[in-house]
Amino acid sequence: MGSEKSKTELWNIFNGKKNPGEHFRVFPISNWTEMDVWNYIHMEKIDMPVIYFTHKRLCIRRNGTLLAHSDFLNIRESEKPEMLQVRFRTIGDMTCTGAVMSEANSLEDIIKEVSISRQTERGTRADDKDLNLLWKTGRKKDTFKLGISQSQVKIYSKW
Repeated sequence: MGSEKSKTELWNIFNGKKNPGEHFRVFPISNWTEMDVWNYIHMEKIDMPVIYFTHKRLCIRRNGTLLAHSDFLNIRESEKPEMLQVRFRTIGDMTCTGAVMSEANSLEDIIKEVSISRQTERGTRADDKDLNLLWKTGRKKDTFKLGISQSQVKIYSKW
């Protein structure tokens, strides 16, 4: 007998009918937090790429985001590359994926850092900040050129 606070058993409500040629899409970790992921990696002793750990990297500061200096990034006249001790909480397009200042050089350090962080892993994304900035500064037409609605900008700004 389960308590009233038990989670719903999905198999009791899952529609298992599947026609030939169809398939099921399953996302077993879709509701995991960044902390859940790091705890799992730590528990299972999974090797991680070094970019997730602290390292010295040439970066520029743009709109509150630390971007890795690269040939793909158009450096503005006011931006001066500087060597910083950083790590990346997410990996993606280096022209919009921001780094965080960090001394975390182990999984334990990353877990501790994430536990006290007040910024989500998406908070380092320059593209999310740029979308929100466009909306706030009244340049709404620019977000429409990108095919982005006001509700999407609001959603992106919460990540």
